Amino acid sequence: MELSEAPAMEPVKRGFRKTEVGVIPDDWNVVPLDQIAFVTSGKRLPLGNYLVESETEHPYIRVTDMRQGTVDMSEIMYVPNEVFPAIQQYRIYKEDLFISVAGTLGIVGKIPSQLDGANLTENANRITRIQCAQDYLLHVLLSPIVQSTIEGLRTVGAQPKLALGRIRKFDIPMPPTEEEQRAIATALSDVDGLLGSLDALIAKKKAIKQGAMQQLLTGKQRLPGFKGEWEVKTMRQLGNVYGGLTGKSKPDFGEGNARYIPFMNIMNGPVIDTSFLDRVRVGPIESQNKAQKGDLFFNGSSETPEEVGMCSMLHEDIADLYLNSFSFGFRLDKEMKADGMFLSYWFRSPAGRKEIYSSAQGATRYNLAKSNFLRLQVPYPKPEEQTAIATVLSDMDAEIGALEARRSKTALLKQGMMQELLTGRVRLV
Repeated sequence: MELSEAPAMEPVKRGFRKTEVGVIPDDWNVVPLDQIAFVTSGKRLPLGNYLVESETEHPYIRVTDMRQGTVDMSEIMYVPNEVFPAIQQYRIYKEDLFISVAGTLGIVGKIPSQLDGANLTENANRITRIQCAQDYLLHVLLSPIVQSTIEGLRTVGAQPKLALGRIRKFDIPMPPTEEEQRAIATALSDVDGLLGSLDALIAKKKAIKQGAMQQLLTGKQRLPGFKGEWEVKTMRQLGNVYGGLTGKSKPDFGEGNARYIPFMNIMNGPVIDTSFLDRVRVGPIESQNKAQKGDLFFNGSSETPEEVGMCSMLHEDIADLYLNSFSFGFRLDKEMKADGMFLSYWFRSPAGRKEIYSSAQGATRYNLAKSNFLRLQVPYPKPEEQTAIATVLSDMDAEIGALEARRSKTALLKQGMMQELLTGRVRLV
């Protein structure tokens, strides 16, 4: 299908033409999905019946099990054998694709061989009788060509649904031969394989770091050259707390002469990300507490216990920097020579989180009172050992950060490849 004419400001090269999905080669076509596949819905269990955890011969794939590209089998539920006959027509096979249509929209993937013939939720559609390379169609459905359309639906209403008729009319760019389709799919799948390997390596490194935190921050494992009993100190012995911004209204934020540390910056990691600071208007006679290099920051209030009391440290000197009003700061007593990074990691460790939980108060919202915080007891090895432990953990974080940066670059590379390969700007055959 062709548009009447290309915009004058976007000349189309010879051998290409402009279509609904962009500029494609003359020998490619754009077809609605229902011309190359049959799309049908899944099915819920009959009223009054429920899925079971105990394994039967009939696994059931829910949207919560779906991941982009595949299905997570770790929490698969099953259809009772006596219920199966009522929904046996609504199964999906490894030659098919699925697409989620309710809840989280637009998750697209293949069926693992272990789930061949599984029942499919009513909140997803089955794409079957595929008349092109299956992996090629998968990548098109995962690409911005289709996902941008789905993204537009996510902003409509509180619980948007992807209609069957709309899916059937998705525009699919089609290379002329299955050989070219497979070549494109293989190139993109190779990048997916690299992304998967990086994800697995990052997960492994994070698990190693978590184990190191549990061992090193509690003294169960000692670094070479350190021995002797650890002391225990209260936070009151180690420094003083101060509050965040006060007396501010919505118009004060977003612009202004000063910067402040937003709530999510404290949540994101043990070190404040100084590239992620917001603007705030602070008057010349205001007596606000300024943040300083070496200060620790804590989230003082949250709806979930997992977030309250999360800690992060400022490593840089930044003029006119303040803390948001939902948090509080902690300034270490220099005479104590405590290592702020050691404390930041400790408060993020299982042992530290347990101490925070025991001090937080509230029913519907958890609040960490400064008075309770100052009574918290923390392990206190010699300052040199604190620094050594913090250095080990910081090095681990740096390694994980480098891997995550590599993964981000690879993901961007894939986006560029999709744009070039799925519109024929780069030909592989």
